[in-house]
Amino acid sequence: MQTMLPPGPRCRIPGGLFLKFQLDPFNFLTKLVREYGDIVHFNLGTQRIVLLNHPDYIRDVLVTHQNNFTKGRALEKTKRLLGEGLLTNEGASHLRQRRLIQPLFHKQKIESYGSTMILRAERMRNQWRDQDTIDVSHEMARLTLAIVGDTLFGMDVEGDAIEVRESMKIIADTFRLLMLPFSEYLEKLPLPGMIRIREALNSLDEVVYRMIKARRQEGVTGHDLLSLLLSAQDEEEGGGMTDKQVRDEALTLFLAGHETTSNALTWTWLLLSQNPEVEKRFHAELDSVFENRPPVTADASRLSYTNNILAESMRLYPPAWILGRRAIEDYPVGNYLVPSKSVILMSQYLIHRDPRFYKNPEVFDPDRWMPEVQRERPKFAYFPFGAGTRVCIGEQFAWMEAVLLLATIGQKWRLRLVPDHPVVMQPVITLRPKFGIKMQIQSR
Repeated sequence: MQTMLPPGPRCRIPGGLFLKFQLDPFNFLTKLVREYGDIVHFNLGTQRIVLLNHPDYIRDVLVTHQNNFTKGRALEKTKRLLGEGLLTNEGASHLRQRRLIQPLFHKQKIESYGSTMILRAERMRNQWRDQDTIDVSHEMARLTLAIVGDTLFGMDVEGDAIEVRESMKIIADTFRLLMLPFSEYLEKLPLPGMIRIREALNSLDEVVYRMIKARRQEGVTGHDLLSLLLSAQDEEEGGGMTDKQVRDEALTLFLAGHETTSNALTWTWLLLSQNPEVEKRFHAELDSVFENRPPVTADASRLSYTNNILAESMRLYPPAWILGRRAIEDYPVGNYLVPSKSVILMSQYLIHRDPRFYKNPEVFDPDRWMPEVQRERPKFAYFPFGAGTRVCIGEQFAWMEAVLLLATIGQKWRLRLVPDHPVVMQPVITLRPKFGIKMQIQSR
């Protein structure tokens, strides 16, 4: 017989659990699972939370019973930054937007982007100099931003890279303010953190609105994202999208299209530098496949070990480290009943490091992704891009991009972490390195 609520912690100090979650979410969630199991209930302020930590539960929420859920609290807060874009929208409107944008991510279209990705990576690697020190997180953000500009927007946005990167850093550093109870009221106050968020968002808006204005002046003739959005017609009311509607969609894909991939690449370079045997096999595969020629798009599918490296990197450092869904109706799970309006949390970071599904889970081992090893794990023990109708629309784009960039840069360079540089995870909207990743460039 199902009881009403799963077990979980209580805190006598108002806001105590919320503070623990904000200060160190990984440690907080790990302790909950260790003490209470795979279904845990707790309150964050006035919000009821249920943490689910098993692949079967992940599958049921994201796929089997996905119609009983809407976006979670974090995406509700993100909506105030990104507006009504694909990431934050719901229901019929979300499906319409997804159908509109889907042609940009068809298989043949994605493959056509490959040469641009390689060209941009070659340009970056040729700018680097042996023994120079770089912040690889900045460099990967600059690279992936340029690729999004070229492929999805048909524009060169490299000149905006520093402005976008700094704005994203400000939003990441202060995003936790938006997660505070009653933050919608705090936003209206002249608090330093809220002022910084508004200024950062205004800066991003300037970049996106400038692109929209330029495309309108040029004429909507292309097949890129902006052209699709600007030529879209409202099926019910007729007429095209307003600049605000175009802004919401464009900003969502502009940021999502480079932020997650740049983080995945950054953590991968770090892991390669810390695991010389893996790095040696990585370089051996590149030399074998390329045979001293430049990379081409078709190489992405030939680089099996490089694909495994990327998969293992996103297991340890998933760019999207947690997902939330809000229950529309009461939801039975295990022996419990989760009340409607509760938020269900599912953490890729926790599941991806669970010893039940990964032997020696803290070890970086790309061989976990050999087909015969993968078959031994439940499917939803790994979900870096989500699942169901809200699965990341750019999954294949991001995967091909990351493999080609790793291979193109790795063909010429290896990277080494600067001694004593602090490596600290910053779990906010995405999983970022809090202090960047300073690395020295070394010629192969």
